[in-house]
Amino acid sequence: MPTATGTAPAPRPHALHENWKPPVVGVCLLLPVGSDCLAIADLEGMIMLPVGTVDDGQTPEHAAQTVLPGPRSHLLNLRHVAVHEVQARRRKVITHILAAATAMTYNTVTALQYRDPRAVLRAIPTLQFLDQAPPPTRARTIAALQALATGTTTHLRTDCIRARPFTSLAP
Repeated sequence: MPTATGTAPAPRPHALHENWKPPVVGVCLLLPVGSDCLAIADLEGMIMLPVGTVDDGQTPEHAAQTVLPGPRSHLLNLRHVAVHEVQARRRKVITHILAAATAMTYNTVTALQYRDPRAVLRAIPTLQFLDQAPPPTRARTIAALQALATGTTTHLRTDCIRARPFTSLAP
């Protein structure tokens, strides 16, 4: 009867469940109104910061123009203040946060249109939004507000927050 005299082959390492699919890239707008409010999208009672997708070959700045379509959207002086990366089970989710460099007025907010016609853009106090936002959104919004105030760009990766001096994205 034959017997095995060698050692068993070493088990192969398991493949990580990361990045099986291309990343999802989005853009989020942080629009201060006055000194203590934010412009939010109210979608049938659900409040959120205005968001959209970044298509292949599109810059976050260009994608931001599609979040608020219309003649007034190009007048917003947007600045890249944060990048939030989350590694989901099979793909990475990257959100670019752009903020208006100067505070908007209430009239400007009401004149803008959101990409989803069911939602209404309105201004609410920043603290009220932070109280109602889920913890990940709250942390991302606070980090973006701090980056806007200090002139830096913040990189958020899961639980790690790093800031670096602001550099222009323009070529």
